[in-house]
Parts: sequence; structure tokens; C-alpha cells
Amino acid sequence: MKIRELTDYLNSRFLPVYQESYDNAGFLLGDNNRELSGVLTTIDVTPAVVEEAIENGANLIVSHHPLIFGGMKRITPANATGRMVMRLLEKGIAVYAAHTNLDNLDWGVNGILAEKLGLTNCRILRPVEGVLRKLVTYVPTEQAEEVRQALFDAGAGGIGGYDCCSYNSEGFGTFRAGADCHPFCGEKGELHHENESRIEVIYEQRIERRLLQRLKSAHPYEEPAIDCLPLTNALPNVGAGMIGTLPSPTDLMEFFDRVKERLHLPVIRTSEFETQKPQGKIQRVALCGGAGSFLIPDAKACGADILLTADLKYHDFQSAEGEILLADIGHFESEQFAKEIFYRVISEKFSTFACRISEQDKGYIRYI
Repeated sequence: MKIRELTDYLNSRFLPVYQESYDNAGFLLGDNNRELSGVLTTIDVTPAVVEEAIENGANLIVSHHPLIFGGMKRITPANATGRMVMRLLEKGIAVYAAHTNLDNLDWGVNGILAEKLGLTNCRILRPVEGVLRKLVTYVPTEQAEEVRQALFDAGAGGIGGYDCCSYNSEGFGTFRAGADCHPFCGEKGELHHENESRIEVIYEQRIERRLLQRLKSAHPYEEPAIDCLPLTNALPNVGAGMIGTLPSPTDLMEFFDRVKERLHLPVIRTSEFETQKPQGKIQRVALCGGAGSFLIPDAKACGADILLTADLKYHDFQSAEGEILLADIGHFESEQFAKEIFYRVISEKFSTFACRISEQDKGYIRYI
């Protein structure tokens, strides 16, 4: 099995199209035409993780944080990244990263964090906008079901937890075929009236090319009428952060103890809570793996009692303003379960080679 086969599958699951504009997810380093010998999953690619991959015969590292984030003008031993790149190339080890695209999936970094904390009724805190479109086409009524099914099979028609969603109306269309046409119905040179169904489906823009190909293959007309319309609707299962609820209101210190136990935290940095809402009880919890201070307004607007995230600055805590509790649980600590996601996704699909979770991946910060 080639490395490419696995990374293509990872792209189909982690959807690089949903990474943030500043990010650098995907296949980053190496020859993906090599035979795959093993995989090591990690949060960060560090010198210790590189050596661990070598020792275990893994020639693909799947990481959360990209090894190459910004542009590299030189690859030399002068810095740690250059030394790792040279070592990886020397040993024939490839690197793939799923970063903000994994953060933005509802079952990704935030989804598993919510699961570990026992949250229910979870949803994306800030759903992504501008990626939904509507396709409208007109089909002879007798062929409408076949065309509709082709659209569903291509991935259209999903709304939240529902699939195969469409709107259909009946009418008639008119057309006149030219001399070089091959009409499905009607005669060349004659105005034709055909009973037609108007089919409308919503889809994600990322599948548009495939959707149009499937539509044209299934549509009986030589030149089908197709409208692709942009929508302002948010995509509910993709976006930043997550909000959910605890089964019942929980004492604040009891909740902090649960967070520390389940995330293996030695300490939590928090805003002043003695005089803040919700007066010692927590139930509605917002969270964001990694740096999530930009979501403070969203968490407030959703009525969250607390926002768990990382990389909060001093004045971020000040912005709590008595409306919400803010808790910094550490960057690595908030994203630590990403390597479990990688392991699960890979192992469920491919079981013929070794996939390991790194034991040397410990983050860059120590608490004393």
C-alpha cells in the first residue's frame, strides 16, 4: 500500500478545504509514492517524535500541528525545524498534518474534548458561512427520481442531521432544438412543451464539480438548465468551537476537578469567579481547543457559563466582564486527543499495517 492511498483517505475525512486561510494542512513532506510501512500519530513533530518513528519503522507521521507552518527559505541544521526536515528526508519519513480543518469538524478536536468532559446536546459555536450553495435544475417528470437520486449520491441534499433533502415543483418547460442538436424529446426546429419537475438541493461548494458531473451524466437532456446559487446559511457541522451542556448544574470546583482529572491537568488558569455568574454552578459549557479567545463574544451570546480554551492573555480575562467564566486549560492539553482521532480513523479503515500513538509527544510546556 502506498502512502498516497492513506493520505488521500485522510483528505476525504479531514477535508483540507475547511482549514483556515493561514494554515498549512495536508501532505507536507516526503514521497507519497513509497510503500507505507507504519504510521505514528502525534500533536507535534518534535525531534523525539522523529526518533520514535525511526525506531518503530514508521515512514509516515500524522500530526495535528504542521511541521512546516510558514514559508521556509532555507533548510539547514541552523534551527530545529531544518534539522528535523533533513532527518526525515534522510530516513524516508513523510509528514501529513490535519490542523484547523480538524478543529473545524464537529467530531474533531472540539467534539472529542466535549465527549471527554461528558457534554451533551453539542453544536458548533461559530458555524462557517459562505460555503453552502443551492442547485436548481429542471428534468422531465418521468426521469426526475433518477436525477434526484444522482444528486443525493453525489453528496447533495444534506441539512443538519437530515439527508436526501430536496424541494420539487411541477410545471412545463419550452425549448426548440437546433439543426445540430440531438434532443431527448421533441423535434428539431419545432417548439416543444415538456412536463418537467424543478428540483432544488443544497450542497457544500467543495463538491460542486463532482455534483455537476453526476447531474450531467444522469440528466436526459443534451443541455440541461442548471442554476448554482450562493447561500448565506451557515454550515451547522463545520466551524469554530463547540457548546454543550452538562447533565445537571454542577458545582464550579467540582467541574474544575473533573476537567483536571479527565484532561490530566496540573493547573487551570481562570478569570475571577467569586463574584461572577453563574454563582458557583456550571451547566452550559463552551470550549475551543487551541487558541480560542476570539470566541469569547460567541460564548457570551450563546449563554455559556464558562469557556474552556487556551492561550488566553491577561486582558482576555478582563473581557469576561462578569458575564462568563474563562478558563485556560493549555494549548497542548486542549488538543491532546487529536492523535486519538487520527489513530481511530486510520485503524478503522486500514488494519494491515502498524499504527501507533506517539509516547514521546508531550508538548513544549512543563508545569512546576
